[in-house]
Amino acid sequence: MDLFEYMRTTTMEKDSPLAARMRPRTLEEVVGQEHIIGKDKLLYRAIKADKISSVIFYGPPGTGKTTLAKVIANTTSAEFTQINATVAGKKDMEEVVAKAKDLQGMYGKRTILFIDEIHRFNKGQQDYLLPFVEDGTLILIGATTENPYFEVNSALISRSIIFELKPIPRESIRELLRKAVYDTERGMGAYQAVIEEDALDFLADISGGDARHALNAIELGVMTTQRGADGLIHITIDVAQECIQKRAVRYDKNGDNHYDTISAFIKSMRGSDPDAAVYYLARMLYAGESVTFIARRIMICASEDVGNADPNALVVAVNASLAVERVGMPEAQIILAQAVTYVASAPKSNAACNAVFQAMTEVEQTGNLPIPTHLQDAHYKGAAKLGHGTGYKYAHDYPNHYVEQQYLPYELNGKEFYCPTGNGYEVKIKEHMRRIRKEAGQSGNQYESVE
Repeated sequence: MDLFEYMRTTTMEKDSPLAARMRPRTLEEVVGQEHIIGKDKLLYRAIKADKISSVIFYGPPGTGKTTLAKVIANTTSAEFTQINATVAGKKDMEEVVAKAKDLQGMYGKRTILFIDEIHRFNKGQQDYLLPFVEDGTLILIGATTENPYFEVNSALISRSIIFELKPIPRESIRELLRKAVYDTERGMGAYQAVIEEDALDFLADISGGDARHALNAIELGVMTTQRGADGLIHITIDVAQECIQKRAVRYDKNGDNHYDTISAFIKSMRGSDPDAAVYYLARMLYAGESVTFIARRIMICASEDVGNADPNALVVAVNASLAVERVGMPEAQIILAQAVTYVASAPKSNAACNAVFQAMTEVEQTGNLPIPTHLQDAHYKGAAKLGHGTGYKYAHDYPNHYVEQQYLPYELNGKEFYCPTGNGYEVKIKEHMRRIRKEAGQSGNQYESVE
């Protein structure tokens, strides 16, 4: 490090935001997350022994993902390199890999690569890392606010240990804020501020487990509040409320903690409560959630929870998704409200959803069972000579456009996956299937009774 770099680093440490200055430097300073860094836990032992393997830290903003990476950087003997997926490209990764290979070859030194917001890397960028993580050239530490099982390459997931960070407990946030106000080395102690107990309670509660959010509020309060007659800066409940502005800001659209709200939203639609569903829709819209994200969840619910009880629910949901992309806010909220209330009010059935899950389980257990010969394709070269397609009955040549023949593999003869309910349109489906099978002289248990 040259003189200019040293001065830049020193200046940044002095002038950096309070949340950055208060960042823990050792495992002992980390608050919360005892479920993964308690003294008897795997991650604690791995960091202390400097035997860290590839890991992905997953959790809401402000819970310590970057902090844990920095602690590892402070304790490891390996080369530690950090990049941010929002700005890094393939060239940056190639430089890291080249340096890692040199260090490994010349000195036998490991390289830890910390990628913040790893979910921002596209599939190609994530694929590029895979061979180097696999052969040990790189030890990967990824940090993400999004569910890694959805956003990170499954191959990288299989080579990493996932650690989920939880929102920091209220009492831990409270003690952290107290330290931030009075600490003269890294906190705001030099400003001679005092914080009232009710203000501490309020900020600890409203932060929603996000330490960074709470520390930013403290810093803003200290820096903008006039001194009292006693020469001190008083952080009162009024000052704290002013710094936070809106109590509803606990919902973070860019992190993972929005899943509590989206979960309540989906469960309200599934539970046929349009009032609750539209309320949670309003909360998400108020917080600035993406209308396309909301529309995707409505489409999933329309298929998973309404299904064939009202096939039109999926039509409404898909068209709403297309409409909000074209219209945008604020009018998109009207379109979403129509789709939400329709899906919430529709009759419900998860029979189609259960059918595919049961079929997937059957495939997993029995593998690729032979397809009946008469269903096999007879058009490709030599297939007809092998008897493929022989004996197939064309359904449209028979009454009701239905004919009894073996469709499932013979080993699964009589197996039933789709069992229509007695709700909504599935009553008609059930009656239709019962009638055509009865007229063909065939029975099917799942269609025998129409409720």
